[in-house]
Amino acid sequence: MRHAALVTLSLGFLVACESNGKISPATVQWMDWPAEVNAGQSFRTRLVVWGVCATNPRFRAGVRADQSAVTFAPYFLIDDENILCLGARVEDLLVTAIDTAGMAPGLAAPLTRTYEMRAAALANVWAVDLLASFPVRTFGDVTVRRSGSDASRRNAAGLVSVERDSLGCVRVRPFGLYHPAAALVLEDQADTAGLSYAFARGYIHDAAAPVCGQTRVFHLVSRN
Repeated sequence: MRHAALVTLSLGFLVACESNGKISPATVQWMDWPAEVNAGQSFRTRLVVWGVCATNPRFRAGVRADQSAVTFAPYFLIDDENILCLGARVEDLLVTAIDTAGMAPGLAAPLTRTYEMRAAALANVWAVDLLASFPVRTFGDVTVRRSGSDASRRNAAGLVSVERDSLGCVRVRPFGLYHPAAALVLEDQADTAGLSYAFARGYIHDAAAPVCGQTRVFHLVSRN
């Protein structure tokens, strides 16, 4: 079941745990993670998050798990200082999306089952990131097996932009990431309607035949 909730970060608690600094909550633009894991196996989850205007931000994934889901509520621990972002040196500030990761804890599964993967996220690319709490969005799910999980596929979801190169090849890019390697070749090159700046869900896998010269591609499942 997909629903909206609020991740309310307890600033007092977090500051008590991180004694020097203050908390700046972050939103997840994109996540990808193993489609299958073994029970009790922690797993690396790629997180593309919107950065903060700060000179020394320290990222925390803010992960928790319960009986139905893994939820990331990321935040930055920042120095307690006032910074005027406009006019500051770009190399000193973190003001765009960043490519990072968080470790999800091992999950229980006496029998094969799924857990939802959730994260604090903005409703769309135009939302203003000024709140102290953000709605939780379901990005997809992870299948947990007692053993023998298949590590070849990664589920993926998030806000994307679409680009087409000089040869006509279409790629999707996690919104806010600009380095060339961030773009993923779209497996179905014709399925682009309404995709740019949409919330896309799918998976990354090795295609049977190369697409635009690449075998590692993004298979689109849904967009909204």
